[in-house]
Amino acid sequence: MSNMKTVYTTGEAARICKVSQQTIIRCFDSGQLKGFRVPGSKFRRIPRDILYRFMKENGIPTDALESGKRKALVVDDDVELVELIRDHLESDGRFEVRVANNGFDAGMLVREYRPDVVVLDVMLPDINGKDVCQRIRSDPAFTDVRIICISGMVEEDKIADLLASGANEFLQKPFEVDHLVEVMCKQLDVEPLATR
Repeated sequence: MSNMKTVYTTGEAARICKVSQQTIIRCFDSGQLKGFRVPGSKFRRIPRDILYRFMKENGIPTDALESGKRKALVVDDDVELVELIRDHLESDGRFEVRVANNGFDAGMLVREYRPDVVVLDVMLPDINGKDVCQRIRSDPAFTDVRIICISGMVEEDKIADLLASGANEFLQKPFEVDHLVEVMCKQLDVEPLATR
């Protein structure tokens, strides 16, 4: 797998371990977590094998590190769109994907799947996307989850409302799935794929 990272930033290590970046920095600075500093800067870097050992020693599940993939949860009641996004993300190779067609399932999946990013339709049959944003944001365990809202609506005040409720980004339907992937990568600090 060519896109497997070998060195991580403290932010990436924190996301993989599902702890705060400050925790990783503290472990690094105290010597519990080895690594190196980028010459001429204060940036810390942690090699993959060292992070793996640290996770094993501290009982942190290593599945996020082993697959190297980011977890995406796609929530929309438009089954065709969901399948299109799922196919695109799975063929991209950097994402593991789960889907939900309503707000209730989305809430359950956020808890058990612990996604890195949620692509959320605002107009769900059972609950407003804004409520889903607020629920995710009200749980401190999910502060790092990125939320990208998608909708056909264009009212500026509603979009501002969503962003105020915790969405990180808003995409207007219809959109190119490639553009959605770009936005996801930007939100997750994933390197863009090198164009061949």
